[in-house]
Amino acid sequence: MVSPSTYFSFVVFFFCSSNFAFTTAAQTTSPFKKIYAFGDSFTDTGNTRSVSGPAGFGHVSSLPYGSTFFHHPTNRYSDGRLVIDFVTETLLLPYLPPYLGHKGNASHGVNFAVAGSTAINHAFFVKNNLTMDQTPQSIQTQLIWFNKFLASQGCNGSVSSSPECKAVFDDALIWVGEIGVNDYAYIIGSSVSSDRIRELAISSKTRFLQTLLKKGVKNVVVQGLPPSGCLPLAMSLAPEDDRDELGCVKSANNQTYTHNAVYQNAVQDLRNQFPDAAIAYLDYWNAYAMVMKNPKKYGFKEPFMACCGTGGPPYNFEVFLTCGTSDASTCSNPSQYINWDGVHLTEAMYRALSQMFLSGTFSHPPFSSLTDRKQHV
Repeated sequence: MVSPSTYFSFVVFFFCSSNFAFTTAAQTTSPFKKIYAFGDSFTDTGNTRSVSGPAGFGHVSSLPYGSTFFHHPTNRYSDGRLVIDFVTETLLLPYLPPYLGHKGNASHGVNFAVAGSTAINHAFFVKNNLTMDQTPQSIQTQLIWFNKFLASQGCNGSVSSSPECKAVFDDALIWVGEIGVNDYAYIIGSSVSSDRIRELAISSKTRFLQTLLKKGVKNVVVQGLPPSGCLPLAMSLAPEDDRDELGCVKSANNQTYTHNAVYQNAVQDLRNQFPDAAIAYLDYWNAYAMVMKNPKKYGFKEPFMACCGTGGPPYNFEVFLTCGTSDASTCSNPSQYINWDGVHLTEAMYRALSQMFLSGTFSHPPFSSLTDRKQHV
């Protein structure tokens, strides 16, 4: 069995590491003209592969990453598009450039998400000797980047009421992708409790959202955490008797499920504090679980095995021979796999989740209510 410290190290490292229409999208123009995105590797479109990005992620710049749709690596942690890419397509917008490489081209928004990001400030992990220093960036770092971006657009200060600020925020959607799984990964094998991480992570995310809402943003989407116990990495390292009704790692899934329940309460409190804003919560956990319960319904034949990796069944995942290394191989049909590299998802799974978020019942309130509201404001 892999030791807790080894499990901790590799969970941290690797976690760091179709157009379709929603119900009101018959229009030919988008109600939103720009998107500002935040999050971790599930949302990152290239911030890790920059001069000032985190170290240790060279594999994402190599084939077969990006092979399904872009046909070359784009520094996305998938074989193709992510949820945020399907969102931009649905809203008839270009793909979001990463902040660290946008070169001033930000008329349709910017992506501040960076792989390995934590919700809790990096200093907490340093203080507790719980970091591999792969990604010192946190959600607070992304807020600093956002403020620098605002300043570059002539928007300064905490309250954004100037014409320059209105130009940035008007017709904008704030997309806060999942962030927090890395926080839990850092503490595996340590004396820091998951309860403490949950408290600090949700407090940090809440303050982050409060800061944005105080600036005057009106349309916000926040994602919960996925059932991390269903990822091949967790499945391959956890004891076989630690399983839930989905066949996934019970302890990990319980952890993220509890996190989401508390986070949703915090989001509701924000709705009460900022009644003029629309805040949609995307239920990542239950959307993912729905696919796991009936994968064939969504076109998947392999719910647990990584498409790209080594070792073969049942998980095709080995921590030293991951996707992007010379010993790894790639399945011939990624669209039949839920998981891409042991941690991140295939384009096909991101597509399925996007449809469930934007057109289905896993957005609260429905995503269409944001677009309807924006069109009638």
